[in-house]
Amino acid sequence: MATQPAQQAQLPIFYRNLVPLSSELHGDHGLAERTDLAFARETHAVPITVDEFAIAQRHYPIVFGTGEGSVPLALVGLYEGRNLFVDEAGRWREGAYIPAYLRRHPFMLARLQPEAQVLSLVFDDSWGLVTPDSDRKLFDGTEPSELTKGILQFCEQFEQAIARTKSFMDEVEKLGLFMDGQAQIQNPGMAQPATFSGFRMINEQKLQNIRGDQARKMVQNGMMGLLYAHLFSLSLMRDLYAMANPQPQPTVSFA
Repeated sequence: MATQPAQQAQLPIFYRNLVPLSSELHGDHGLAERTDLAFARETHAVPITVDEFAIAQRHYPIVFGTGEGSVPLALVGLYEGRNLFVDEAGRWREGAYIPAYLRRHPFMLARLQPEAQVLSLVFDDSWGLVTPDSDRKLFDGTEPSELTKGILQFCEQFEQAIARTKSFMDEVEKLGLFMDGQAQIQNPGMAQPATFSGFRMINEQKLQNIRGDQARKMVQNGMMGLLYAHLFSLSLMRDLYAMANPQPQPTVSFA
């Protein structure tokens, strides 16, 4: 099981060719209805923010990537290139929470120049969703339409959540609570358990032994709840394995 979703040409996962949205170039364009999430079919991990932990932990194991700049990840599969929540038609599993990272696509905020102080709304034009053939127009004359204003607001809120997530990750790093994770899933009749690694998790023993003043601060700022949402979610790896390997109910343990 890999750690972070792979990126191509230093672009975020699922993004292939970003262009700025402008009234000059896209004044007559609209946004086509997205009918599927097939673009996420070949990933087993989707980035999430701390704002999503409370709901995501009900549906997915939450783990953390490895290396510099790692982020929280919702596991949607245990094997690289296989998303268990997208069916053959590209539909997301009914009733399962769809991470904001996927709902934001094909838009995002980006700096058009490295020195730019303001983020601009851009989109990936390789997916054909921004098109002159749609009646859901993105501009009203030269002004953004209500649809575009909503997209911009969503992207701004997502960037704010990214900033909160980075602060959370930095604090966990500073406290030394991360550990290399390994899940062992044992199914009745299996000679050896299936082992999955390549991610990080919270060291629960270190968390339990943390200083009282640090623990109080973490409770007050909500960080403790986030850490336990992650720990509680790990049992869902058993469900992921059962989805991929329909057999008698397996057990899961962590090292």
